[in-house]
Amino acid sequence: MIIDVIFAGGKQVNALVNGFTVKTDQDPKSGGEGSSPDPFTLFLSSIATCAGIYTKSFCDQREIPANEISLRMETSFDHEVKMVTHIHIGIHVSHAFPEKYESALLHAVGLCTVKRHLSDKILVETTLLR
Repeated sequence: MIIDVIFAGGKQVNALVNGFTVKTDQDPKSGGEGSSPDPFTLFLSSIATCAGIYTKSFCDQREIPANEISLRMETSFDHEVKMVTHIHIGIHVSHAFPEKYESALLHAVGLCTVKRHLSDKILVETTLLR
């Protein structure tokens, strides 16, 4: 994969990848305009959306409606070392979600390609929430 990076003015740094422009900016306190997410927020968002696509694919393969499922990712940040130390992904399922698939869904989400590329020093935890 090739990703080209262009500077679009101010603190805006954009990536050109597969025909798309991924826009980033810094928030005003960091000298940007806040017109787009900053790169680190996009990085974290890629973990959450990857978990989402694995959840959606799992449900689609089993004809389980995904419209009542949502995910929320929360992070813990150590300001001293300036690193995320814990990522928790909660998968909110309805009471109608088949219990027999709970552990299989968690396993499937654990296969997320983005998560698998993280350092093993970051704990990535996935749980089901009702």
